[in-house]
Amino acid sequence: MRKKEYLHHYLSWMTFCLVFSMNAQNTISYEISQLPAATISKNNVEFKDSLDNSTNLPIVVIKGKEVGNTLTILAGVHGYEYPPIIAVQEFLKEIEPEKLKGNLIVIPIANKASFYGRSPFKNPQDEVNLNNAFPGKLDGTVTERIAHYITQNIIPISDVFLDIHGGDASEDLIPFVCYYNNEAKSKATANAKLLSESSGFPNVVSYPYNIKDNEPAKYAFKQAVQDGKIGISFEAGALGNVQEEAVRLNKNGIYQVLKQLEMYPSEIDLPKKLVKYNNQAYIKVPVTGILYSELRAGDTVYKGQVVGHITNEYGEVLKKIRTPETGTILYKIGTPPVNQGETLMCIGIPLE
Repeated sequence: MRKKEYLHHYLSWMTFCLVFSMNAQNTISYEISQLPAATISKNNVEFKDSLDNSTNLPIVVIKGKEVGNTLTILAGVHGYEYPPIIAVQEFLKEIEPEKLKGNLIVIPIANKASFYGRSPFKNPQDEVNLNNAFPGKLDGTVTERIAHYITQNIIPISDVFLDIHGGDASEDLIPFVCYYNNEAKSKATANAKLLSESSGFPNVVSYPYNIKDNEPAKYAFKQAVQDGKIGISFEAGALGNVQEEAVRLNKNGIYQVLKQLEMYPSEIDLPKKLVKYNNQAYIKVPVTGILYSELRAGDTVYKGQVVGHITNEYGEVLKKIRTPETGTILYKIGTPPVNQGETLMCIGIPLE
């Protein structure tokens, strides 16, 4: 059986199972069932916590002309990651429901307080990182309640879950698509790999899946993977800026995923060569201080190489940084301030 046929049969089986597992109180599920074919619906889900913080979650539901799979697109988990947000804005202006087979659930900005507050990583209302909050809490802070809502209401009715990120205010990175190698759910993993390699991203990263089913997933698309869904994530854009190339890559990636799922036509050219990374090495910040490094994301580094140093506020060198492995810098801290324990650099080790 060809890869695309395998993916189609697997998703058909997933859709069959979901019909019998939907909760009657699931408002998004109900919304989809009530919408006429080829329709776009815009929704706002309100959240308020015991600290009097309040926010809302914008959700766009697009029902295609024909019955098919359900793809969820999540952007703005980190509100300072602008290229994914702008890419989704453009996509929503372009999508034609009459050409769509199946359903789209689109969350264009998951963390509105972070976005409008220009706050990297955390929601400034409760100081919680949404991408560290899954599966969330029904009675938690507003951020934890958003995570709980997505876990309970969005992921269960999704066949494929696409989580789109970019470089936050301090992050320099190369564009890549990633998936988790969840050996316990081999069918979903195989299809996540197929979608990743067909997404149009030149770099494909496989992360190890090392949590149990009863452990917090923390990350949005890792929660989807834990729940047995096909989950992938895009990373494009750097240092809290809107780069046109990153916007284009994110948007084209959405179209490519839709094409592979046979949900929407696309004629976008794919890269001629894919670089695959199945292992990673991490450098943690050894001491709080000021980072000096001439290296950028995408540079090749070699085991034992000095990749930078950290000084105190007087410019005195506190620590030299050496790399533990040979590989490519997938992402790194790209601004001077660093705090002990943070991930300074992630080195991808190419698959030979």
